[in-house]
Amino acid sequence: MRHPDGTRTRLTCPHPAGPADVVYDREWAADVRSSLRCAGALLGLLLCVDGAAGSLTFWRGALWVAAASLLFVVLYPVRVSAGRGWLATRRLLRTRRVRTDLLIAARPLDGVAQRLILRDALGNRVEIDPEVLSRNPDLWYLLDEGARASEAAGTLLCGTSALHRLSRRVDSETALGVFRASGME
Repeated sequence: MRHPDGTRTRLTCPHPAGPADVVYDREWAADVRSSLRCAGALLGLLLCVDGAAGSLTFWRGALWVAAASLLFVVLYPVRVSAGRGWLATRRLLRTRRVRTDLLIAARPLDGVAQRLILRDALGNRVEIDPEVLSRNPDLWYLLDEGARASEAAGTLLCGTSALHRLSRRVDSETALGVFRASGME
């Protein structure tokens, strides 16, 4: 829908009702601690080198704190969560959510950092790392359940083959994990 001034209104729809079961990325907290350790190590190294050189001042120390803070912001991991019919990603300042039961496209981006871009019929867009889905089968199950509903409804027109490839990958990694845990590898 277009307005006279050229802006577009975003259609919204309430999230599907159902159990309040929300699944989160299990390794997110460890990733946050790792990024905090990297930023702290950089800060410590910069302060030690500058202090050993005898040129450490208040302003230089503030500059090193700002550089370490910037590194932390860059390394801060995305928190992925999912529930029945939706998937969300949360960064430091913004949360994005898609309705998985209303998906219209699922497009993989290959390169140095692989990404999976999901778009729903409401115009929402989420970009996630497929590795998060393979590390968390519960997240994958909820996404796959919604994607299958979208495919059955005929709204998912682009990306079904990419989701099927990802499904095979997650299933094989989950099976290998079960075999390792049971000592049958």
